[in-house]
Amino acid sequence: MQLLREGDTLKVTRLDRLSRSVLHLITLGADLRERRIGLHVIEQGIDTSTMEGRVMFGILSVLAELQRELIVAKANDGLAPARARGRVGGRRPKLTPDQAELAQQLHDAREKTVQQSADMFNVPRSAVYGHLDRKKTVRRQSKKTAAAKP
Repeated sequence: MQLLREGDTLKVTRLDRLSRSVLHLITLGADLRERRIGLHVIEQGIDTSTMEGRVMFGILSVLAELQRELIVAKANDGLAPARARGRVGGRRPKLTPDQAELAQQLHDAREKTVQQSADMFNVPRSAVYGHLDRKKTVRRQSKKTAAAKP
């Protein structure tokens, strides 16, 4: 956007590739007009250098936001019944509850490092960290702090 100069034309395939909200599209359109930069939306045949193109730009920007809001509403409508059935979004945990509890116990007792627990369960370290309860975890002292204490 900063590279565009007066007399240039910004070309995009569709309006939804340019912005997600009507407010942003209208602001962007006004900014381009003020800077005397054209806008050509290829698939929708909009060319803001003409009056008809500017009208079409306004109408399609409203429709683009409506379409996006409908998609979000449909997704939320689909998630509500799933949540009512007890389904939760996201990936399944890498560790079972028993494995997570064992990893926590081994970590708190300082019997295994996070890397050793990860190797034991054949998962990445980040998976073990994700399951450790920060409130239960015993903080390990660094060598410097341990050496400084009498």
